[in-house]
Amino acid sequence: MATPAPLPDGGGPHIDRLREVSAAATRAFSLLPARPDEVAPPPPTRGEAVARRLRTDPDTVERDLVRLVLTIVELLRQLMERQALHRVDRGGLSEEQEERLGMTLMVLHERMTELCDRYDLTLDDLNLDLGPLGTLLPP
Repeated sequence: MATPAPLPDGGGPHIDRLREVSAAATRAFSLLPARPDEVAPPPPTRGEAVARRLRTDPDTVERDLVRLVLTIVELLRQLMERQALHRVDRGGLSEEQEERLGMTLMVLHERMTELCDRYDLTLDDLNLDLGPLGTLLPP
């Protein structure tokens, strides 16, 4: 690595400014870093909600696991419903198939509601907040 050329005597305002910045950096780096418990979390930005997370409390692990499983099942149910509507709109199903598909989706929705009631959850509880990506399930 090449050695920088020596600075002219006197230095001028540019050199004084460099010395001032150097002194400020030295003071900043001499400070001890803050411990994690001393640092306040950043305030939420506009439109950013606090993400709801699953708790790992041993007393609620069963409910939290059920919530996670039901969230995945609800996501799949909604995807199947959209696919079914798409197939109906394309006209690729007979009237009997449309009726059977509609009944199956209604029964699945009822079962989801029953399971949510059993574990004291609502369908809104299953809609996990993915932070900047938004919510998992559509509104």
